[in-house]
Amino acid sequence: MIARHWRGWTKTRDADAYESLLRDKVLPGLKDIEGYRGGYILRSDGPHDAEFVVINLFDSLESVKRFAGQDYTTAIFEPEARRLLSKAELIAMHYEVRASSL
Repeated sequence: MIARHWRGWTKTRDADAYESLLRDKVLPGLKDIEGYRGGYILRSDGPHDAEFVVINLFDSLESVKRFAGQDYTTAIFEPEARRLLSKAELIAMHYEVRASSL
């Protein structure tokens, strides 16, 4: 299994809207991708901004490529996300899941 990890930040005022976009549109939209196994949205609120870590799980790198294309390390953004994010990593990291307690 492959975990795709990405981070982005919003201004505090945009954090709830961004979280809703991820929870209600982005993650549900991935469920039809063959090999997609679910994801997590992590959020840490600071005094001026909120940091989001998004982790999506895929069966393999081939499954990741079905989502992200051949240049699969490039971060993927919805147009609305680009308006809400104040800063974002442009590269997504990929890790082989070696163990889980779930």
